Amino acid sequence: MGVVRFYHLTRGPVEIGLSRLLDRALAAGLQVDVRGRSADRLNWLDQKLWLGDEAAFLPHGVAGGLHDALQPVLLTQSERLRPGTSCLMSIDGAPVAAAEAAGIDRTFILFDGGDPEALAHARGQWKALKADGADAEYWSEETGRWERKG
Repeated sequence: MGVVRFYHLTRGPVEIGLSRLLDRALAAGLQVDVRGRSADRLNWLDQKLWLGDEAAFLPHGVAGGLHDALQPVLLTQSERLRPGTSCLMSIDGAPVAAAEAAGIDRTFILFDGGDPEALAHARGQWKALKADGADAEYWSEETGRWERKG
C-alpha cells in the first residue's frame, strides 16, 4: 500500500492505456476514482468508454450523478476520494497527494510520453511525491507490455 505507479504511455493515447488498466483493476475487485483536471475531458472520456467495444465495456459514471457511491469507476475532478475507493488513477496531470496514496491499495499516474509538457509535469509529480515520503515506481510499455523499470 502507498506505492504510486507512474505509467509512461508510448504506444497509444491515454484512453487506451487507461481502459487496459481499468479492466485489470475491476477484475481485481477494486473501486476506482479516475481523477482528471477538466470536466470537458472527463465527459469526452465518458463517451469513449461508453462507445467502445461491447466486449470491453467498463461500467462507470461521471461524478455528480445520483449513484456516484455505487459506481465501480467514477470519473471525477474531485481531490477527495470517495469512501471505499481502493484505487486512484490520475490523468492529464491531476494532483495526487502522498498521504492519500498511502491510504489506498493502488495509485496510478498515467502520462503521455509524446507530450513534453506531460513528461515534465510527471517528473515534477515524481519529485514532489518522493519528497513527501511516497514510494514510487516507474512503468513503461515500450516493449508492448507493461514492465517496471529501475
